Amino acid sequence: MNARDIAAAAAEPFESDPHAERARLMDDLARAYRLFGVLRWGELGDGHITCRDPLQPDHMWLLRYGVPFERASAGDLVLVAPDGTATDQQGRPAAINESAYTIHHPIHEARPDIGAAAHTHTQWGTPFSAERRMIEPINQEATCFFEDHALFDDEEVQVMSTDGGKRIAAALGDCRTVILANHGLLTVGASPADAVGWFVLAERVAEVQMKAREAIPISAESARIAREDLTGADFGWTLFGWAARRHLPHEFA
Repeated sequence: MNARDIAAAAAEPFESDPHAERARLMDDLARAYRLFGVLRWGELGDGHITCRDPLQPDHMWLLRYGVPFERASAGDLVLVAPDGTATDQQGRPAAINESAYTIHHPIHEARPDIGAAAHTHTQWGTPFSAERRMIEPINQEATCFFEDHALFDDEEVQVMSTDGGKRIAAALGDCRTVILANHGLLTVGASPADAVGWFVLAERVAEVQMKAREAIPISAESARIAREDLTGADFGWTLFGWAARRHLPHEFA
């Protein structure tokens, strides 16, 4: 794959009407949760994907607590206010995974350029994070993260307040991905599809990092060339499309 392949694909849609854009993003957010579910991520309720609300940018959408990821629908999404209170779409109080608020809200607050964040505990990302090391450019996909990821090297694996989330946001900086030490991976993007596309790729890269223990990295120059050629516009959204069509084929029939 290369930038020409990405450019040939359709760009992520955008609705100029904020109400229509909210509906589009909520549909994609629910689909993103379903993709996590079929990949067997979040089977114990661990993990969360959030989406900034186009109408109230300091609010974010999140899956209501207790809904299995693979069964998520747009109707199961709840709106989380800056103070952490959540309401369903009828305005009634709703339960959420509190870690989604303490981790994600400070990231959304610190990064007005992003629209979504994704985190869950995965088969390879979590053990990779336990080694507290950076991604090395040892394969093609790994170059996508070259000089565009960070390490939150902190023992606070149980993020119990937004203070911890603020430190994660500071570690993330302006990067796309942060490795949460002894915890797992977290990615951000322009939309739920974008953030989750990058998350799926990060998990694949973590697997390679764990398996190729004696790999020889390519040079920084070669890694930058590959990164620039690979990561064109809407790259994460395009990856999400491939993964969703592969694992949720009935939704694209």
